[in-house]
Amino acid sequence: MEFFELKPVEEARSLLLAAAKGLPVQAEVVPLDQALGRVVAEPIRSTSDLPPFNRSSVDGFAVKAADTFGASEGLPAYLRVTGEILMGQAPTLPLGPGEAQKIATGGALPHGADAVVMVEHTESMADDEIGAVRPVSPGENVMYQGEDCKAGDVLMPAGQVIRAQELAILSHAGITQVSVIRQPRVAIISTGDELVPADREPGPGQIRESNGAAMTALVRRDGGIPTYLGLAADREQEIASLLQRGLDYDLILISGGSSVGTRDMTSILIDRLGRPGTLVHGVKLKPGKPTILAMADGTPVVGLPGHPVSAQVVYGLFVQPLLRQMQGLPAEPEFEPKVRARLTKNIASATGRTDAVRVRLFRQDGEIWAEPVHGKSGLISTLVKADGLIIIPSAREGLLAGQEVEVELLV
Repeated sequence: MEFFELKPVEEARSLLLAAAKGLPVQAEVVPLDQALGRVVAEPIRSTSDLPPFNRSSVDGFAVKAADTFGASEGLPAYLRVTGEILMGQAPTLPLGPGEAQKIATGGALPHGADAVVMVEHTESMADDEIGAVRPVSPGENVMYQGEDCKAGDVLMPAGQVIRAQELAILSHAGITQVSVIRQPRVAIISTGDELVPADREPGPGQIRESNGAAMTALVRRDGGIPTYLGLAADREQEIASLLQRGLDYDLILISGGSSVGTRDMTSILIDRLGRPGTLVHGVKLKPGKPTILAMADGTPVVGLPGHPVSAQVVYGLFVQPLLRQMQGLPAEPEFEPKVRARLTKNIASATGRTDAVRVRLFRQDGEIWAEPVHGKSGLISTLVKADGLIIIPSAREGLLAGQEVEVELLV
């Protein structure tokens, strides 16, 4: 007889996120070269105009645009070359009417210049004279001072994830360290009498443990700092000891020991850690039904099913949103890596239960198709073969072949 009450996925997730809502979000200062993927804790402002001077965006000649009006290949605008602007140096000569100065991409425009003629649109007439064969308008091929941003402008608001492009503009602005949200420290525990470490040869009835490696990678991908505390046999003292150590971290993930059975004591041991204890024990989800969601003295605890596929599905539905929230981000991103595809065959689903279906994607006749990857939740190869998941909500009774569906990519 089942001892837990199954809850819908949406309700279970809401309970967990609400319980963790009040957890403190702390900040730390890190060097710029360690900031990739981190969440900005406070607005970052530019201390100067970017660029700090008017620059050329092409190789060519700095000119007064008016001097080129009407120029053509048949009737070039003749300009006297009065100098060359060297890279990394300020121009020394102002530009007068009918004059041009040679300039490279990124070079500083001389006083009096308001455009740059591309070198391809000029012809050499003499050592100190060129002909512009096309006109330029004021501002053409010029990056103006402060065009990227003005001094005092916000380069990055709080709550934004730092990507490579943000690193570029921060470095361009001379910012060498940033205040970011501290990464959640995540304790990872595996349980099961049948499990042995990956470096050990399994005996009769034993298999190598794999959830620890998967959870470590997923937590690191999602901005957390994972620590694998180890593997416990299905013994109360061993599991309790690792759970107690997990309270030194910001989040505990424990796989195995969450289904019905005389030796499944995880929920009881979690309740002993601190209040309020278990919030959810069992969700209407396939795969992933025997999931535990809990809070123990301010530490979220997620009991993952032991089967690898179930564990990773549950991670995506519950742990990933929680880690985002713990970093000051919305639990659900506004944009996710998804594709639209057509189903190759019917998929059955029970009403009242959320189903996560693994699919392989392929292109045929100009369309993207999704082919279900069938297999039991203990078969890791089904995840390896899959490119994404189709989440069938509890209100649906399955999907039909040829139907267009949304596929959440496994990245």
